[in-house]
Amino acid sequence: MEYKSEKVSFKNNENHLLDARLELPIHEPPTSFAIFVHCFTCSKNVHAATRLSRSLTQAGIGVLRFDFTGLGNSDGDFSNTNFSTNVSDLISAYHHMLENNMTPQLLIGHSLGGAAVLAAKDLMPEIKGVVTINAPSDTQHVELLFEEDIKEIETQGIASVTLAGRQFVIKKQFLDDVRSINLENKISNLGVPLLIFHTPQDRVVSPDHALKIYTAASQPKNLLSLEGASHMLNDRADSNYVAAIISAWAQRYII
Repeated sequence: MEYKSEKVSFKNNENHLLDARLELPIHEPPTSFAIFVHCFTCSKNVHAATRLSRSLTQAGIGVLRFDFTGLGNSDGDFSNTNFSTNVSDLISAYHHMLENNMTPQLLIGHSLGGAAVLAAKDLMPEIKGVVTINAPSDTQHVELLFEEDIKEIETQGIASVTLAGRQFVIKKQFLDDVRSINLENKISNLGVPLLIFHTPQDRVVSPDHALKIYTAASQPKNLLSLEGASHMLNDRADSNYVAAIISAWAQRYII
């Protein structure tokens, strides 16, 4: 697979420098641009983000993937972030691309990143399509990842939680924020084609969430099963398959 990868950085609304990579076709200019949004506490370098973004360059799509505030190589303190700051970071990425003559037309979000693209789309008028991968239909779902720590966060205002073997500090403001989001309303007013991928065996985000997203959305919409894939799309064949479907779908609705 041939592609060109460039290091990119831009500032968010809090003046934090966010780290990003821009994946580009190597032989010709991109026919369109996309933004890939990673999962909760992940980074732009997880397998799903890296492999899928690079696979899309083979269809002529340039893809920006970036680290949210306080994650990966981006500046800032993760404990001061929440779902709304993630959405704000995504909007900053969108404006960075506009300012550099790379108008994004497609949003792709993995897991909680899928919820972020659904929530942010109405603030991005140039976006022509949205893709979610193993995404929850509500932001409150993320609380299940550290449910044994919820009481401590609510009473003490802060707790150190273990997620995927790593320690993260979660503050009560994070809970207050995710509980305040009405994602169903965002989905029903999306206004652009929606492509939903979900793993039937997903133990992190139940496939019921995909059905709820599909039901809330208006046409055109598509729901595809990722039979046998992991939540994180760890198998290269799965990420390549998703990229191939997105490429074909984009030819019809985006490009």
